[in-house]
Amino acid sequence: MRPLSTLFTVLASVVLLFPAAVFAAAPATVEAVQAPAWRDREGITVPLAAGMELKSGDVLRTGQGARVYLMLAEGSRVKLGEAARFTFHTRSLQPQRSFRGALDILDGAFRFTTDKLKRAVPRDIAIRVATSTIGIRGTDLWGRTDSTGELVALIEGRIEITRAGQVAELSQPMTYFDAPRGKAAEIKTLDMETLVRLARQTDILPGDGAARTRGKWRVLAGVATSEEAALELYDQMREAGFAARILPRAAQAGGWNYELLLRGFANADEAGAAAARLKAATGLKTSVVR
Repeated sequence: MRPLSTLFTVLASVVLLFPAAVFAAAPATVEAVQAPAWRDREGITVPLAAGMELKSGDVLRTGQGARVYLMLAEGSRVKLGEAARFTFHTRSLQPQRSFRGALDILDGAFRFTTDKLKRAVPRDIAIRVATSTIGIRGTDLWGRTDSTGELVALIEGRIEITRAGQVAELSQPMTYFDAPRGKAAEIKTLDMETLVRLARQTDILPGDGAARTRGKWRVLAGVATSEEAALELYDQMREAGFAARILPRAAQAGGWNYELLLRGFANADEAGAAAARLKAATGLKTSVVR
């Protein structure tokens, strides 16, 4: 466990999480988080939060039952499923205008979709899925790597896959590249039932308990009467992959109380689902507030 921060440092980090718009666009931003999920950067791990800006080299990890949506600066969305490890690399100085880089799917499932209104934005993106490299010409694709092998499905567009020195091209939508571990790869037809099943592994549906930047509902995870107790709860929640916030409130008898909160839920149902996930992970008693 990392050493406890001072409350001042914790509260200041909330401000620093969302830099002013005058700065250059970040290569990617966290759009939605169905916790638990974390970001590893330069040896420091923090839980993912909606609105968090990412930079080249960040490693993202998701826990059991988690989902994460990322928006790349050039207009593409990346969806991550549970038990995923993902990182990306780019040296683009203005990634919102021209994006050049690589997305690495180290474990788990993902979906990559380009916004139809931004398909003309110059982009040169390679997606690496374990031992396979995908040249992006497609606008919608789904992939997964795990102990059984690799699978890449083309939903729309065209992609080129390189694996073990062999190149395969998928130019027909609703086909997929199936590469079982230790066996030759095959190109197969993707039926709608299978696509729906695969998509659910990366999609966030209503009621899943995902946090987004504009959600007004919150989960109250506890109220501490001292700074030390507040920071202990804060660390416990964040190590479990939940982006806790501390809200100080003046106590009627003098001094301060400290509320431990999760924020960013669109309605009570979303907040309730997140509260249940937090309780299961930490044992904390939770309630939903607005």
